[in-house]
Amino acid sequence: MNQILFVVLGLTAGVLSGLFGIGGGMILVPALVFLFGLTQLQAQGTTLAAMVPPIGLLAAWRYWQSGNVKLGTAGFICLGFFIGGLVGASFIQGANELWLRRAFGCLLGIVAIKMIIGK
Repeated sequence: MNQILFVVLGLTAGVLSGLFGIGGGMILVPALVFLFGLTQLQAQGTTLAAMVPPIGLLAAWRYWQSGNVKLGTAGFICLGFFIGGLVGASFIQGANELWLRRAFGCLLGIVAIKMIIGK
């Protein structure tokens, strides 16, 4: 049964990602923690593992068809993300779960407030 729920979760995250351009982690991490009982680190690691295949490829292709992708910019971001992901993952191992969950929640809150205010 969980496999079906995981597919539904992935579908939901994919649709929201395609609609709003948000990273799946904003949806997947909280869902894996609160709905499926994973620890914060397990949820983050699982989400990163799910993103290893080119999951955004078809959505990005659709945006590209409409002239809404800057490939050069995306390439440089990808390079930084590739290296930064390793640095961040190495740094956070062994972090306190409660601190990590609160820090993630604060990040989501700051992003939400910034998006609502608009500037």
